[in-house]
Amino acid sequence: MLSKRQKQSTIKGSATHETDTGSAEVQIALLTKQIASLADHLKKHPKDHHSRRGLLMMVGKRRKFLQYLKRENEKGYEKMVKKLELEA
Repeated sequence: MLSKRQKQSTIKGSATHETDTGSAEVQIALLTKQIASLADHLKKHPKDHHSRRGLLMMVGKRRKFLQYLKRENEKGYEKMVKKLELEA
């Protein structure tokens, strides 16, 4: 889980306007942070299959958000992929 400060800084860095907390860009950024955190956890605890399932679900959810963003706003998609250093 991300701390409240980590969430706020992530939201601030990818929000499209001041009160934006739920746009696809923000949700992709939050999921990316959570995925990185969970991946580190699984490196230390490789037999934690419950967390691995959660990780796979998060990756799938992020993929769907990325597909939506690419379909609706291709420039925003390219910006997010470059900013978060994801493979397109």
